[in-house]
Amino acid sequence: MGKIKALLPSLKEKKRYLAFDANIPIVDLSSHCYKEVHTFLGDLGMAHAGIVPIQTKKGALWKINHTTVNHVKAALTMISNIQGKEVIIRSLNVSGVLRKAQTQLER
Repeated sequence: MGKIKALLPSLKEKKRYLAFDANIPIVDLSSHCYKEVHTFLGDLGMAHAGIVPIQTKKGALWKINHTTVNHVKAALTMISNIQGKEVIIRSLNVSGVLRKAQTQLER
């Protein structure tokens, strides 16, 4: 059997890193928001978005598909309460480079 060829760069899924946080401290913000975004986008929307949570100390950072950035941001704005507490989720930065998104969370 022959060796499997790698995908061409033009065929790879393009990604963006979305950094966001909440106005109040919440333990494991990413998982709570993931559930809420899933209810808004549904199974097909989540498959298109390809959300991959990245662990951070402050806020939350997700790797998502570049075509669904606006859909995910809209879903995040629909979140009004988490664990019975009123919360405002704000998007800090959308970047194509992980390091830039991480530095935005640290500010």
